[in-house]
Amino acid sequence: MPSRGHAACVPPLPADFLLSVVMPVYNEQATLRAIVDAVRAVPIRKELVLVDDGSVDGSRAILAELAQHPDVRLILHDENRGKGAALRTGFAAARGDVVVVQDADLEYDPAEYPVLLEPILRGEADVVYGSRYLVDPADPERGRDTFHHYFGNRVLTFFSNLFTGLNLTDMETCYKCFRREVLTGITIESRRFTVEPEFTAKIARLPVRIHEVPIRYRGRKFAEGKKIGWRDGVAALWAIVKYQFAR
Repeated sequence: MPSRGHAACVPPLPADFLLSVVMPVYNEQATLRAIVDAVRAVPIRKELVLVDDGSVDGSRAILAELAQHPDVRLILHDENRGKGAALRTGFAAARGDVVVVQDADLEYDPAEYPVLLEPILRGEADVVYGSRYLVDPADPERGRDTFHHYFGNRVLTFFSNLFTGLNLTDMETCYKCFRREVLTGITIESRRFTVEPEFTAKIARLPVRIHEVPIRYRGRKFAEGKKIGWRDGVAALWAIVKYQFAR
């Protein structure tokens, strides 16, 4: 997976710093090796926590091979439980100072980790969202999603902001990076993609500093394996309302 040349240099890190990369996996045999190689290539001391969510393609055999690397840990779900459940499992296993969520496709580039980490390491943020919409629209390397996904994301982000009081541009982004201590104030309940508005609603109630940074993105189509659809959008709208009042 080629780097797009956007990410900053790795900021100074404490000698004992550890980044936990939590990656849910479900039927991603076509991209697994490339994305794991890309994560491992980032020059930051890290652990990669792979959570296979009941894959039924060839992902499990590939994961067993990848788990031989000393910086890779593998956790298996016996059945498909959804992205939220996989993240809950991965978060519980994370041992790093900072945690970042990474999808198992090639839409998000791990070379962006330094950009995500910088506000945290400077002491300016506890949670950082990587926004796909803060990138200069004229940038030829800026990733583009389909109109329907773009419109849906903007609608969901608007309503999330309306209920939480935040001013995010991309609530639905995969790239959420945060100090591990943030998880002590959060219990993830969602099983599927409603984990995004749930996480956002719950951190909005915590005494934490939330920043956004621009990231590049290479959206894929359903024919390439994209899994989120309009039903997930409707569920996310309901989750925005639900988690505003749920404690």
